Amino acid sequence: MMRLLWGSLILAFVLQSDDWKSKTEQPDYIHRAIKQVTDVMVYDIYSPPVTSRTYAYISVAAYETLIQGDPTYRSMAGQLLDLEAVPEPEAGREISLTLAAVHAVLTSGKAFVISEEKINDFESALLTEFRGHGMPEEVLENSLVYGQRVAAHILAWAGGDNYHKIRSMPEYRVQYDEGSWKPTPPAYLKAIEPHWNQLRPFLLDAADQFKPEPPPSFSVDTTSRFYKDVTDVYQQVRSNTAEENEIANFWDCNPFKMNVRGHVMYATKKISPNGHWMNITALACKKAGASTVESAEAYASVAVTLADCFISCWDEKYRSSVIRPETYINQYIDPNWTPVLQTPPFPEYTSGHSVVSSGAAIMLTRMFGDDFAFADSTEMEFGLPTRHYSSFRAAADEAAISRFYGGIHYMPAIVNGQEEGFAIGRYFAERLRTKVE
Repeated sequence: MMRLLWGSLILAFVLQSDDWKSKTEQPDYIHRAIKQVTDVMVYDIYSPPVTSRTYAYISVAAYETLIQGDPTYRSMAGQLLDLEAVPEPEAGREISLTLAAVHAVLTSGKAFVISEEKINDFESALLTEFRGHGMPEEVLENSLVYGQRVAAHILAWAGGDNYHKIRSMPEYRVQYDEGSWKPTPPAYLKAIEPHWNQLRPFLLDAADQFKPEPPPSFSVDTTSRFYKDVTDVYQQVRSNTAEENEIANFWDCNPFKMNVRGHVMYATKKISPNGHWMNITALACKKAGASTVESAEAYASVAVTLADCFISCWDEKYRSSVIRPETYINQYIDPNWTPVLQTPPFPEYTSGHSVVSSGAAIMLTRMFGDDFAFADSTEMEFGLPTRHYSSFRAAADEAAISRFYGGIHYMPAIVNGQEEGFAIGRYFAERLRTKVE
């Protein structure tokens, strides 16, 4: 009788001592960590190309940490350019891979942002949660040590991608021929990231691997293809329906919109295109009931695709340096015309949102299927209602056409941008392997 009693007490103690695992080894912690880095990048006002780089590194950090506990997953080391295998956890030391992954995300994330204190405060609150769930202090410390090692490994990898080199390269020199890009109102900001094509890709062989066809030649001839493309934008904006304006604003994703009120100018901060698609990834993971490691797989797969989409797109933008609709229309057609959306500060061709949305849609479809319907609530925190999509492709198609409704892109930049993004997405879907075969 006493043996049974003692056995029951020991079993109860073991179950109670391990109860913290059911509460802490949850994907919600990964979602929250990624979202925190998103929020800080919005606060710090980072450009879309720069946010794409950040998402790629922090997401790979999470993935490479979490697969240490699941032999069915394959490392991205040896697949992504110059990425070597991360250090393995130290044998004999119990850790929480979820906490280690969160710490790797947040520690690496701090290296890419200005407002590190916001990440520190967030992580401090998370650690209080982990302790409150009963995680032993030794496990917590072991987990932080391992997450730190992974973060250091990822940051060393990031240090060789030429980012610091392009920080010191000269600004883009505006060309004053008729057809080249010029800064646009109201702030007339300088061109963003003209040397981004020199960043080391993640999986592509080179920035121009999926070089799109050249844009139509500039012309002021009213019978030309270019003039027709311009007038299509002009007429579309003037005849937009309420729904088309809503679509344009939903996919605006402008991290730095300059507002002018009389003599006062102030910025409105919003999520980037990358942030929007990373949030769609979170929504898909939650709807599908993805595990912690499955969620990390989704984030990493989408993030590296987005990053290479930006490298490819920016390579073309500064090769062709196409004039924006606002500049052309104001000079040759209607000096009082304004687009629905504020024109972003970089050349027109190809459409960045068209490229990255198409690439992300291909990767998400590979993971969640063709007919994955979802409610996109990403923009609710910025005052916009939820929109519903029958598939990731449907969302990407709407994101692409939103740039036409918004008056900031001609149709060739959208159509050819989508083809560029789909090609990159298919390349990633075929070559990036995350499961052991």
